[in-house]
Amino acid sequence: MATRKIADHTLYHLSPKGFWKKFRDAVVVDPDISSGLPIAGINRFPPPGSRPERYCTPATKASDPAQNPYWKRDVRRAYPQLSVVTQAELSSLLVEHAEAETLFAPVEGLEEHGQTAVSEEVKKPIDLTAAIATIGAARQAYSESKLPPTIPIPYKRWRPERAADAPHDPDSYFPMLMFK
Repeated sequence: MATRKIADHTLYHLSPKGFWKKFRDAVVVDPDISSGLPIAGINRFPPPGSRPERYCTPATKASDPAQNPYWKRDVRRAYPQLSVVTQAELSSLLVEHAEAETLFAPVEGLEEHGQTAVSEEVKKPIDLTAAIATIGAARQAYSESKLPPTIPIPYKRWRPERAADAPHDPDSYFPMLMFK
């Protein structure tokens, strides 16, 4: 059988003695409740303010005024920087990433010195429309036999079915259609 553990209120708190103990026992509803006054030597050791050294904030790069000018800290003037990608760069990037990744063989003659070089082919700039056309023709992502994945849903998908019209005058204009 497990023993019931309870907190001992007399362990870390002061309890009154003498007259005040008798007075407290007579007045308090539950005399076993703690007084709430912690014992000074046990509660916080070492007590706050007793350490001899003084705290000083560590010096950082931000605390040096010469290395921290205002214009670097001012986020109101952190305007977005423009980046320009030309059509030739974009087409070369598209073609490079569309091809399968291959590892180039190291060039002969540099292994003696502990260096290796990667042989790169010199590529001519390709027109962007031609690059998009070649990538689209070479890699067809989806077809009628290979459909894109669908999101699995835990319920039956709703397909609209026409229901009987609401009661209305047959000669009046009634644009509402009913579906179930």
